[in-house]
Amino acid sequence: RAPSYRTKSQCYKSAEVTGKCNLKEKILDCGQIVWSLAFGSSSSPAGWKLWPRSRQQASGSLRSWQLLATGLSDGHVKIWEVHTGRMLFNLSGHQDVVRDLSFATNGSLTLVTASRDKTLRIWDLKKDVILLWSPDLICTVEQKLCFKYILFAKEKIEVLLWSMRSYTLIRKLEGHQNSVVSCDFSPDSALLITASYDTTMILWDPYTGEKLRQFLHISLSRDLDYSSPEPQLSALRSVCFSPEGLYLASLADDRFLRIWSLEHEEPLSAAPVTNGLCCTFFPHGGILATGNRDGQVQFWTSPQVLSSLRHLCRKALRCFLTTYQVLALPIPGKMKDFLTYRTNY
Repeated sequence: RAPSYRTKSQCYKSAEVTGKCNLKEKILDCGQIVWSLAFGSSSSPAGWKLWPRSRQQASGSLRSWQLLATGLSDGHVKIWEVHTGRMLFNLSGHQDVVRDLSFATNGSLTLVTASRDKTLRIWDLKKDVILLWSPDLICTVEQKLCFKYILFAKEKIEVLLWSMRSYTLIRKLEGHQNSVVSCDFSPDSALLITASYDTTMILWDPYTGEKLRQFLHISLSRDLDYSSPEPQLSALRSVCFSPEGLYLASLADDRFLRIWSLEHEEPLSAAPVTNGLCCTFFPHGGILATGNRDGQVQFWTSPQVLSSLRHLCRKALRCFLTTYQVLALPIPGKMKDFLTYRTNY
């Protein structure tokens, strides 16, 4: 189906939020249940000239080279141009739900997709090249990919961290009490967030396997049973880091999109989302996309955060140094705690 766009404004004010909320959205119709999302962009106009002529003609001139990949329930991956809502490519090959996908961060337009058909596919959109990898450990699992590591959720509650270079197991992460359904690396790869049906998100140090923080999802639905003395919790569907790495977005079964700060246990804000399954931030900020069971992608405007100079320095450093390398530096302990995200001051 041809993509249809419409705009509207929605607002939800939670008990923890003060001030006004004005969330604007656009909706993109994908025709199938949207299970996964990823933003990507070409590194430069010069890089666009390297594309095969047939693909240049198919997609024309991209505005700012901003793309969105959607993983669908029928195994297809559709690539869209963000500003126009025009579908550029329809990638086929998977035999089951495309549960997760990720673009390379270097602007090469290399895309990795993970499916319930137990395979990973690496797509080079510029050269029509497809690589297939089928590790023995993949079995009806939830997966998250980046180009430094691959994460698998094995036997529901166990998360496995694999190296993309050697394809060997690095570490197992244990802490959730139910199926792990979503996870994401921070932009500097220094942090890992996992979300589970057990209603919690756990923030990890992927280098040491240490659990740093835990976030609990208390339902915000107006259809609560207020006679119950216990807080009613809500299972998670998706979680992602913001581009600056200090905030999180999550989707839960109570039909709310939440924004979190790494420094607080309570969400900063929330907005209603019907039948939400996945969410992702645009790499350069300003846009948050959510996919749902109705086959639609909603584009939300999000505030662009100006990071402190301290955090920018930490982010630049952690792109190159592991936690162990930071701990070995001849610097004060408080500075080590800050650089390893044990504290934010």
